[in-house]
Amino acid sequence: MREQLRDPGRLSHILMAIDNVHNFLDGKSFDVFCSDKILFFAVVKNLEIISEAANCITKEFRLQHPEVEWPVIIGMRHVLVHDYYNIDAKTAWQTAKENIPVLRPQIEALLEQLK
Repeated sequence: MREQLRDPGRLSHILMAIDNVHNFLDGKSFDVFCSDKILFFAVVKNLEIISEAANCITKEFRLQHPEVEWPVIIGMRHVLVHDYYNIDAKTAWQTAKENIPVLRPQIEALLEQLK
């Protein structure tokens, strides 16, 4: 059995996925996002990684850091994984463009605290 990643590892995965989303969408419009299936699914997959990694962070750690909207992030996971056939492009775009930039400094600060 593989050793489970600790919270810092999961936070690092979140940060890498955030950077992927940012890089994938850099200079892209909503119309391009909707019409480019590869781009759309690349962003969705990284949103899924963010939410899955958040879900795997220990409950104790999440409770110690309520400034991060863990329940919202984890709730997104359930939609992306279980309701995949109803993923709304507008919601994914708004999440990527509005929520992810807010999340990045929060995750960076948590990683810095853990050093």
